[in-house]
Amino acid sequence: MQIQIALPDDFAHSLQAKGGSLEQRLLEMIVIQAYCEGSISGGKVRELLGMKTRLEADAFLKARGVDLPYDEADLAADRQVHEQLRQEGKLPAQ
Repeated sequence: MQIQIALPDDFAHSLQAKGGSLEQRLLEMIVIQAYCEGSISGGKVRELLGMKTRLEADAFLKARGVDLPYDEADLAADRQVHEQLRQEGKLPAQ
């Protein structure tokens, strides 16, 4: 889909001065906003921006100050896996 918008020249020049094409910068802004709203997943971020790996997408988001979703349930699950690995001898005892 093609979308045309009118931007003040000074704003457009400011965006371009910060690197990359104006179209790419605007696409990145829209993708970041959609991700922050929960409208798209990290995998979709990767796909829309043409990145090869999820780690590349995560680094892109982190560089722009976007935190990856991680809640108490995630922490509890990570602790459970850590404890299981420790009990199996796959991690050193603390």
